[in-house]
Amino acid sequence: MLTAAITRVLAARGLTEEKAYADIAKGGVVRDALRIVTVPASHIEYETETRHYSHIDCPGHVDYIKNMITGAAQMDGAILVVDATHGPMLQTREHIILARQIDVPAIVVFLNKVELVDDEELLELVELELSELLSQYGYPGDDVPMIRGSALLARDCGCGKDDCPYCRPIIELMKTVDSYIPLPQRDIDKPFLMPVDEEYSIKGRGVVVAGKIERGVISVGDSVEIVGLSDRSRTVVVTSIEMFGKYMKQAQAGDDVGCLLRGVELGEVQRGHVLAEPGSIKAHSRCKAEVYVLTKEEGGRHKPFFTGYRPQLYIRTMDVTGQIKLQEDQAMAMPGDNVEMEIELHRPVALGRGLRFAFRDGRRTVGAGVITEIIE
Repeated sequence: MLTAAITRVLAARGLTEEKAYADIAKGGVVRDALRIVTVPASHIEYETETRHYSHIDCPGHVDYIKNMITGAAQMDGAILVVDATHGPMLQTREHIILARQIDVPAIVVFLNKVELVDDEELLELVELELSELLSQYGYPGDDVPMIRGSALLARDCGCGKDDCPYCRPIIELMKTVDSYIPLPQRDIDKPFLMPVDEEYSIKGRGVVVAGKIERGVISVGDSVEIVGLSDRSRTVVVTSIEMFGKYMKQAQAGDDVGCLLRGVELGEVQRGHVLAEPGSIKAHSRCKAEVYVLTKEEGGRHKPFFTGYRPQLYIRTMDVTGQIKLQEDQAMAMPGDNVEMEIELHRPVALGRGLRFAFRDGRRTVGAGVITEIIE
């Protein structure tokens, strides 16, 4: 809902095109008598007075945290939306932990549905609790901007005027994002790499794979290697590059693009693959990692796990089963521990040292870590 409100208010100010909520929630929504919850992650383009944004609208509902993980892996900053009537919930803590573990550098808070809360002291208590929670995980809680507003009322009004009580919080939010979230430093000098987020077919043209370029530069006519999900890779040619409906000759790190690939059939490339400069990265199935195990209070397990434990790992846009092997001198991994472990993946994944990941067990995020060594 907030994304729809942002695009409507900015459109009224002549800065972007409005996106309806139904278009943003294109993968479907969860509905009940009390709420509408966005399920898919959607990519929306808009502009403010000073910046151009590729906005990833991530699901916040507890059942869809895994989609949030792969969305957050592509973020340079985040707007954390918190319901003022409930305050920070279990998944709010999980969102903050994951944002920190995958190096989202800055967060701005939007306190939503404030029109339903008459008590000023209650709003202040919610903000204080959020500040303490953010500080607990390494964000400057006292300095994190917190904007109060109503996404629903702003979307329904949409006049975009500075003196409008409904639209003003959205205008303030975007000015805060412009000033508070730093411009990212792009790795354009490194070999090209783009995790595949989705693929689709354009009739009469071929298969397009979409994602956010993690590093490097890609030009029309370049060869790229499809890496992951098997021990074999394949080299193909990029025949067209598109970003938000505009054709480009070249794209670079940070751009959300679709790449048309020559000679590729639908289904041959999928989420979890990466496109990379040929020879620059390989798929591996065994690695060592340093992992922080979440506590029960952080939404993790309340019991330890042992060698042989098989969680689901989330690496870039890939989720894959992995088997854990603890060090010989460590009998178990307790909630709250920092542990070194060896991980054997069920399928090969494009890996490198320093790559961050999260792993889950059922509906819980169990831990988050970083790869320290590639074994094979």
